Amino acid sequence: MGRAFQNRKESMAKTSDAKAKVYSKYGREIYVVAKAGGVDPDGNLALRSMIDRAKKDQVPSHVIEKAIEKAKGGGGEDFATARYEGYGPGSCMVIVDCLTDNPNRTFGDVRICFTKTKSKIGTQGSVSHMFDHSAILVFSGDDEDSVLEALMEADVDVSDIESEDGKITVFTPHTEYFKAKQALADAFEGIDFDVDEIQFVPQTTAPIPEADKEMFDKFLEMLNDLDDVQNVYHNAEL
Repeated sequence: MGRAFQNRKESMAKTSDAKAKVYSKYGREIYVVAKAGGVDPDGNLALRSMIDRAKKDQVPSHVIEKAIEKAKGGGGEDFATARYEGYGPGSCMVIVDCLTDNPNRTFGDVRICFTKTKSKIGTQGSVSHMFDHSAILVFSGDDEDSVLEALMEADVDVSDIESEDGKITVFTPHTEYFKAKQALADAFEGIDFDVDEIQFVPQTTAPIPEADKEMFDKFLEMLNDLDDVQNVYHNAEL
């Protein structure tokens, strides 16, 4: 694939404890988007997409329903987004996205992950300019021209389209996510998205030196173990 991106599924662990962490992270995201935009998926496109993504990652229905019910209450936790940037082992560029109800605690926890792996946490904007904030839609197909035509007719700004191994990958700016998804659903009846996410996609990738690989794995593991961390993006070539 010409542009590297890491699907959330790739980092899902097999143990029940790790799955519980994944369920918790989905539950938190669903709660936040439901509280912000309403609990009806038909009227809240962000919630509908989040539910679809959770189901694809085999999150149980009761986890989804509990998060929505919690959002109906109106009170509860007040989560805020937090983003941290820096350089991980092997000088790879890293973006860490969090949802937190205690920014001071979260910053401290993330900083420990950097310092204990000889990494360097930076200031806002220190590496994000080297990533594209992209919507990524992957589905079965091999006719790039018809896909591009459908998107152009819907006035969608397309960054890139790739076709490989019977799969088409569409990249658009993150602001075009809902428009692109709807245009494809309208043009191709019954379309099923293998990947349906907004991510930070690195503009360039770099290999991790052999001597730093073990520390890099430890770095990712420490971050993924934090409850407040939702996603980790990097430009490491694995």
